[in-house]
Amino acid sequence: MKASLDSQKLILKPHSAIVDKYIGKVGTAARTDFDTRVRIDVLASEIKRLRKKKNLTQEQLGELVGVKRSQISRIESSTLNIGLYTIQKVFTALDVKLTFNIEEDITLSV
Repeated sequence: MKASLDSQKLILKPHSAIVDKYIGKVGTAARTDFDTRVRIDVLASEIKRLRKKKNLTQEQLGELVGVKRSQISRIESSTLNIGLYTIQKVFTALDVKLTFNIEEDITLSV
């Protein structure tokens, strides 16, 4: 038997409220760790997307960067903790400009 939407209450919550509830509020250690992992996953996915856009295999990208195919695979699956130097080399090999946006909260007391 199908339940109609009229008889059910559908509650929509924003993504941030769900993350706050199940991961932790912004500023907590758990939330900081979660946000960092998400950013790393996004970076890894972007490397893979750009490699495929350039029609490069992991082996070919590895040769351009100077690492083995297995390291490119681990970078793309975000299972490897890589340094900034290697990240810069990967984006250079993909002919993509890499920029960093660093923000600092500054509170001035008068």
